[in-house]
Amino acid sequence: MSINERRSLWRRAKPYLAVFDPPLMLIIVMLLCTSLVTLYSASIGIPGKIEDHLRNIVLCFFVMWVAANVTPQMMMRVAVPAYTLSVLLLIAVALFGTIKLGARRWLHIGVIDIQPSEFLKIAAPLMLAWFFQHNAGALRWNSFAVAAVLLLAPVYLIARQPDLGTSLLVVAAGFTVIFLAGLSWKVLAGLLLSLVASLPIVWSHLHDYQRDRVMMLIDPTKDPLGKGFHIIQSIIAIGSGGMTGKGWTHGTQAHLEFVPERTTDFIFAVYSEEFGLAGNLILMLMYLLLVGRGLMIAAGAPSFFTRLLAGAITMIFFTYAFVNMGMVSGILPVVGVPLPFLSYGGTALITLGVASGILMSIQRHRKLVQT
Repeated sequence: MSINERRSLWRRAKPYLAVFDPPLMLIIVMLLCTSLVTLYSASIGIPGKIEDHLRNIVLCFFVMWVAANVTPQMMMRVAVPAYTLSVLLLIAVALFGTIKLGARRWLHIGVIDIQPSEFLKIAAPLMLAWFFQHNAGALRWNSFAVAAVLLLAPVYLIARQPDLGTSLLVVAAGFTVIFLAGLSWKVLAGLLLSLVASLPIVWSHLHDYQRDRVMMLIDPTKDPLGKGFHIIQSIIAIGSGGMTGKGWTHGTQAHLEFVPERTTDFIFAVYSEEFGLAGNLILMLMYLLLVGRGLMIAAGAPSFFTRLLAGAITMIFFTYAFVNMGMVSGILPVVGVPLPFLSYGGTALITLGVASGILMSIQRHRKLVQT
C-alpha cells in the first residue's frame, strides 16, 4: 500500500475514530484510574473484582465511542422510540419482573437480567429535549404540563419497584430539561412550596425501610448495629482518614470489613480513609472539572435540543456525585446511588459511558447542526 493510499484511508477513518473530546476524556480517564486504585484496595480478599471492572471499563469506552459517533439528528430520530421502549420495559418489569432483595427491578430476557430503569436516565431527558425542540416556537403552560407527565410517568413506575435512587436521578435529569426550556421562576417557587406541603403525604407512602433510612440520618445511634450501621461506619472511616489519610491499602475500616458495600455505593468511605481530606479535595476537583466541561459543551451547543440534552447529562453527573458523597458522609439518606466512574458496577458505568459519548457528539457536531 502506498503512502498516499494510507493517508487516504486515515482521512476516511478519522471522522469515526477521532471522536473523543480531549478535555472530557482526560477527566474521565483520571477518574477511572482513581477507581482502579481504590477498588484494588477495597476488593482485597474479593477475587475477580478488578478483572470485572477492567472489562466494564472497556465496555464503557466502547459504548462511549458508539454514542460519540451518533449525530444529534439521529438522536432526535431515536428519542421517541427509545423512550417508548423504555417505558414498555418498565411496565413489563411491574408485571413480570424478577424480585431480588425485596425489589422488583429486573427483567429476565434470554440468559441475562436487565434493569430497564437505567435506560430512563438517558431516554427521559432525550425525549423531553425532543419534545421542547418540536414545540420551541409555541411553548405554553400546557407544554410544560405535558413534559411533566412524560417525566413523572416513568418516575412513578421506577419508584414503585422500589428504586428511590434511580428515580431521583431520572427526576434530576428530566427536571433540568424542563427548567432550561424556560420554566418560570414563579412556577418553580410554587412547585417547591407544593413539595414542602406534600411531605406528610409522601412520608405516609414511603416503604418502612425508606422511613428507617431517613430516621437513621437524623440519629443513626438509635440502632448502631442494625439500620444505622452503614452510616456510622462510613462516617468513622471518613473521619479516621484525617488530613492525608492512612495510605493506600492501609484503611482499617474497609479491610476489617466494617464498611458495607465498600466496592460499590460506599467506595467513597474507603477512598476517604486512605487518602484523607487532601485526596477528597482532589476528587471533588475532578468532579467539578467534569461538571464544568459538561456546562461548557451545553453553553456552546448549536441547537435548542442539544443544549437541553447536554445540560441534563451534566446534571446527571452532578447528582450522582453529590448524592453519593452526601449519603456516605451522613448528610443525606442512603438511596443506593453509585459514585460516578469510581464505584464498581457494569450497568451504571455503561450508562455513564453513553452519557459521556452523547456530550462528545454534541461538542463534535457543534458546527454541523443548524440552530
